[in-house]
Amino acid sequence: MIDSARLKTVFRTIASAMDTHRDRLCALDGVIGDADHGIAMTLGYSAARDAVDALDDTCDPTALLNTAAKSFLNAVGASSGPLYATAFMRAAACVKGKPVVEDADFVAMLQAMAQGMVDRGKAAVGEKTMIDAWLPASNAARTSWDETANLCESLSAAVRAANAGMEATASMVATKGRSARLGERSLGHVDPGAASAVVAIEAMREALCC
Repeated sequence: MIDSARLKTVFRTIASAMDTHRDRLCALDGVIGDADHGIAMTLGYSAARDAVDALDDTCDPTALLNTAAKSFLNAVGASSGPLYATAFMRAAACVKGKPVVEDADFVAMLQAMAQGMVDRGKAAVGEKTMIDAWLPASNAARTSWDETANLCESLSAAVRAANAGMEATASMVATKGRSARLGERSLGHVDPGAASAVVAIEAMREALCC
């Protein structure tokens, strides 16, 4: 079971990982975007971490996740702000009324987060966005859970799928976001949003399984 204290650890771990990878993510974004993706993700997750850390450990997961959504959106005005805020709100709705998050709930939360991003961003796999990592990762987590009923196995499957999805973006032409303006010139470069998705999912696994 994952209580609010452990969810706080998840946000702390992701925030730390984003800070570690900030320069790399900015470098990836510098090729096809505005070179600020690492900064945005670090700001967003740091704000979410600080906001949830201020909550009492007895708060329910839904309140914690909604707090994370609001703080992330307030900290990040770029497109990733609304996308991640929607993801956290969908996750919050997924566990509404539950005092703790069961392992199966966490897998469902990953699916809800990915679908929230799809709905908000109107994006699909193959368009060179974070969806190319998040959607395969959430689907892989569900498939693994159905086979093993083991959260750590499911998160490991999610990480593998996210990495594969991220690598696949190098062979795609961007059709969404700022990088779409580059057209064919976006070929050969990994999407920074997909790269930061891998960082986030790997950090989730680290927080809950290591």
